[in-house]
Amino acid sequence: MPLPYTPELTSLRSPRVSAARRLSRRVQRTKERRFVAEGPQAVREAVAYGTVPGSGGEHAVVEIYVTREAAERHADLLAEAHGARVPVLTATDEVIAAVCQTVTPQGIAAVCRFVDTPFATVLAARPKLVAVLAHVRDPGNAGTVLRTADAAGADAVVLTDASVDLYNPKAVRASVGSLYHLPVAVGVPVEEAVAGLRAAGVRILAADGAGERDLDAELDDGTLSTPTAWVFGNEAWGLPEPTRALADEVVRVPIHGHAESLNLATAAAVCLYASARAQRASGGCRG
Repeated sequence: MPLPYTPELTSLRSPRVSAARRLSRRVQRTKERRFVAEGPQAVREAVAYGTVPGSGGEHAVVEIYVTREAAERHADLLAEAHGARVPVLTATDEVIAAVCQTVTPQGIAAVCRFVDTPFATVLAARPKLVAVLAHVRDPGNAGTVLRTADAAGADAVVLTDASVDLYNPKAVRASVGSLYHLPVAVGVPVEEAVAGLRAAGVRILAADGAGERDLDAELDDGTLSTPTAWVFGNEAWGLPEPTRALADEVVRVPIHGHAESLNLATAAAVCLYASARAQRASGGCRG
């Protein structure tokens, strides 16, 4: 594929490259409402997302940096970007490495605009299945739960104000593009999240290994078929008592073997898929 792009970026001191590198800091991401998406899958999903709602027609992707070798491998992706009038700039391996946070970048990255959704918009859509991340501090876990919620068919994800930044590079990578597939509200106080969801007719379940009720009982009783929000807590110490007290039920995933516990991402997958199955049961599991 011919490369009708700008001359190759070679200098790490280029204003464009310097601006992209500054997005590694949360304060700069928040100020500019921009972040860096790394790798072909994340860039592809960002390009496919299109314009950001409420932005006046601005595309989710500000610009793409790509090595000439990667441009040949991902010609279809770049053709789509050109069709959307997204600027594509060729760059050296050194520039891509400077922009990305991974040890071995894949030759392509994009500066993107924030795409989170106002919490009020999430509530207005009358969601049936929501994942609430309260006090989740590990960006890899946050991104993985977002990906899991997407796979389970959840209607939204909410990150509370005590949780990690949605646009942390590790969180973006771990989401593997799911960041662009479902509404994600950020910075919502947990009390506000619970109150808003409950007012929208959603039952609140706190997932905790010390829960009084287990997931099997929820399934047996048929209570998971109703609109549900699962609240997931910190990786190390779970949910604090004030947050547990906000829930309608505190539910544990039963451990039938000898493992001490499940990690956050695995527990979230079990809970979200249990709800997804129950909510689809009236029309069959694939209804």
